[in-house]
Amino acid sequence: MNQLALLGGAPVLASPLPPYRSMGEAERRAVVDVVDSGCLSGFYGSPGDEFFGGPKVRAFEASWRAAFGVDHAITVNSATSGLVAAVGAVGVGPGDEVVVPATSMSATAVACLFYGGIPVFADIEDETFCASAAAVERALTPRTRAIIVTNLFGHPAELAALRELADRRGIYLIEDSAQAPLAFEGGRRAGTVGHIGIYSLNYHKHIHTGEGGVCVTASADLAKRIELIRNHAENSAQWRGIDDLVNMVGLNLRMTELEAAIGIEQLARIDEHVTARVRIAERLSEVVAGLEGLRAPKVREGCKHNYYCWTMRIDPRRLGVTRNVFAKALAAEGFPNFVGYVQPLHRLAMFRRRIAIGRDGFPFNLTNRSYADGLTPVAERLHAEDLIIFEPCAWAVDSQTLDRLCEAIRKVYSGLPALRMARIEA
Repeated sequence: MNQLALLGGAPVLASPLPPYRSMGEAERRAVVDVVDSGCLSGFYGSPGDEFFGGPKVRAFEASWRAAFGVDHAITVNSATSGLVAAVGAVGVGPGDEVVVPATSMSATAVACLFYGGIPVFADIEDETFCASAAAVERALTPRTRAIIVTNLFGHPAELAALRELADRRGIYLIEDSAQAPLAFEGGRRAGTVGHIGIYSLNYHKHIHTGEGGVCVTASADLAKRIELIRNHAENSAQWRGIDDLVNMVGLNLRMTELEAAIGIEQLARIDEHVTARVRIAERLSEVVAGLEGLRAPKVREGCKHNYYCWTMRIDPRRLGVTRNVFAKALAAEGFPNFVGYVQPLHRLAMFRRRIAIGRDGFPFNLTNRSYADGLTPVAERLHAEDLIIFEPCAWAVDSQTLDRLCEAIRKVYSGLPALRMARIEA
């Protein structure tokens, strides 16, 4: 094998990977049609038919209901907004605790703060990287109002067990399924097992509308509450027959007609987009499977993985080099990657310093909880030592390029003796 690029050799991939483009002529025509119609948003923030949005928003929601087999689908302007609306809809209030995974996008944990909720962090397990049902159960207290679980990287969490736990304890399960639109556990679609599921349509997801999201639920009451929080609830709660006004303070979380029109076209090809990402990830996993000291993503029995991210676990003791050195060597060969995903969320300054809303530390001034290192040891170790991540959703990878990515892994692995001798800075 040739000399490693990190040590002066020629890289396997000489040019950067081009970005993956999911937009095409259908999306362009859909946008032009909306612009020509003159209606870029059909929402009014007051009682009446236009409370529910314009024709494209309603058509997109109908398409989502049909595609996902759900009773209610409510579009929002981002998955973050969807999380905020979901937390509000289940009635989280000041001092209520919400169990969240230590590893996720920050919005998963921050959403409850807007209602005075207290995030309680559950550790993740080290094979599919989701918060396990056992870890969540250990985090529950009499103050717990809801669980938010993330189907991280495109793999479903232990959803059936988590829903059973939530029902047994009389609390709500919210699924952050931003990265897992077509993931399944035991034949049930991720995002539809909990009381509310949220999907992302951010620009780097499997399908996207630039920004946007969709909330789904089987509950007519929760759907109504999400719709109200999305669109100035204080104006329309009575008209919608809501007597319980808890959290019926509205925002403007509405999706535009432009985004919805794009969403209709993107949704029609969701299987194509997800399948392409899965193909890339499964091929990379085949290469890693035979290399001691490297571990491909595990797919739990009965589950379907979407591979928003493809992960590779590193055992530094067996390889004789650190995770960061191995990642640098891969990057030098033209294999784009990053390490560790996000830091465990309890390490964010707002949690460490217990400052969020206002000057007095609300809502942390309602609890004695602290957020010190060691709170979630698995999440902390994976972030610091183990994970190398490649984003199939980000890159356009044809068969030839995929061959070269596989070659880059094999080349770096074969070059481990030279890496050990070179003593590269981590």
